[in-house]
Amino acid sequence: MYDERFPGLRRRGFLAATTGAAALALVGCGGGTDDKADSGSGGTPKRGGRLRAAFAGGGASETLDPHLANLFADVARAKALYDKLADYGADLSAQPRLASRWEANKTLDRWQVTLREATFHDGSPVAAEDVLYSYRRIADPKQTFRAKASLEPIDLDASRATGERGIEFVLKRPTAEFPNILAAFGAYIVPSGAKDFDRKPVGSGPFRFVSFAPGRSAVFRRHDDYWEGAPHLDELEFVVANEESARVNALLGGQVEYAHELNPTTARAHESGGQIEIVRLRNSAMQAFCMKTDRAPFDDKRVREAFFLIADRQELVDGALSGAGVVGNDLFGKGYEYYAADLPQRAQDLDKARALLKKAGAEKLKVTLDTSAVAAGFTEAASIFRDQAAKAGVTVEVKMGSKDSYWSDILDSGTLSCYRSGAMPIEAHISQRLLTDSTTNATKWRHKDFDALYEQAQSTRDKTRRAAVYERMQRRLYAEGGFLIWGFADWIIGTGKTVKGVETKAPANTLDWARFDKVWLA
Repeated sequence: MYDERFPGLRRRGFLAATTGAAALALVGCGGGTDDKADSGSGGTPKRGGRLRAAFAGGGASETLDPHLANLFADVARAKALYDKLADYGADLSAQPRLASRWEANKTLDRWQVTLREATFHDGSPVAAEDVLYSYRRIADPKQTFRAKASLEPIDLDASRATGERGIEFVLKRPTAEFPNILAAFGAYIVPSGAKDFDRKPVGSGPFRFVSFAPGRSAVFRRHDDYWEGAPHLDELEFVVANEESARVNALLGGQVEYAHELNPTTARAHESGGQIEIVRLRNSAMQAFCMKTDRAPFDDKRVREAFFLIADRQELVDGALSGAGVVGNDLFGKGYEYYAADLPQRAQDLDKARALLKKAGAEKLKVTLDTSAVAAGFTEAASIFRDQAAKAGVTVEVKMGSKDSYWSDILDSGTLSCYRSGAMPIEAHISQRLLTDSTTNATKWRHKDFDALYEQAQSTRDKTRRAAVYERMQRRLYAEGGFLIWGFADWIIGTGKTVKGVETKAPANTLDWARFDKVWLA
């Protein structure tokens, strides 16, 4: 059935209009299922029906191979079909999934993992050999699977099954946050020997495969024997709509019941209208300016501190995010486990900023700010910060970059750039971006004593003591780091009025985001 009001939308899905622009920034992704809140009134879950969910997609190259998941649509489909050993809660702490428990030896370099009793869609049990096959497939040096870097601390040659549901993971070094590895983005468990993912995918997730048309539609059906309980829905259909306007119009027209990734303007327009429900997932995306600390002018920490003080964070949140977020404090992970919440909230202080610039000999500083339309709010944030900097005597020249190559361009080039990140544990943010040999070290923060603190944290068994080390690291970043983190954006979802059970307290990429097995149609 074709609806003339929404060109390109057919009953079985959308014809993709553009290539997907919803790539996950850098992730980690449950607070379990205890703290539930649904979109709209609650009530008793009702069984049955098909929910149609619209996401931006990746065109004809899309795949159901969970180890290749990169876009939000990929991850939502993967978590419907598959499970990981662990996943991230709302505070980004690792929560057990297929792993029922884990325990370390005294030196934190060997971990015993016990699997829960669960079955794949073909009825076969999820066993230790399936886990080892999945991790070795991800770690294949000939492949470029996203979770490969996350699994690097594991010596997969030495790791072994200790029974059908037991695995001993041997690590290359002490790793206190090993459960974060089990929860890593893309580390899904597939049956041993699995290869044909697009025609006959078999997972252990809450839904089983029915059909897949890359760039258009994927249909899944309830898995009645799911280890955590069968979903309420009979069927789940993912449809592709790359333009936000197409997702909104389809939701308003009743052609889908769930629309992922709406912009703040859309949310404001419909929040009190009553036709659809707006769900805001708080603290989902860090918003920042990235200062390269290895080159002028930001190799002088006084200049970095001055820039911290130039920013009017509330103005940036109001202007660049249309108010859909909260102010940041130059630290990643607001509200997450280990976050240094006791540090005073930094506020604009132009007099102190000018004094610091004068001491640094940078009174009439000129700097180029790289930005792009690659992410919502980037160009707006650049313009707002340019005007704020002018009040401190700093000339900021905004340079527009290519949407296609922006992230690779700013990693090593330039001095100041717009930056964002999705949810991940604070430990993962540090290891991926702030160590001397981190592969995505965009601020070029390279300090051996800081690296040593990270190693100390990872070899500290006591959690309270480990938290104290992370706080020391964050205090230093707060004082002189290269990330000017001005805000944390809401992730916005729209649903039909009949959709219930949508989690409202889970940042994007965490366990309870896109948990369609917990959703029902009233």
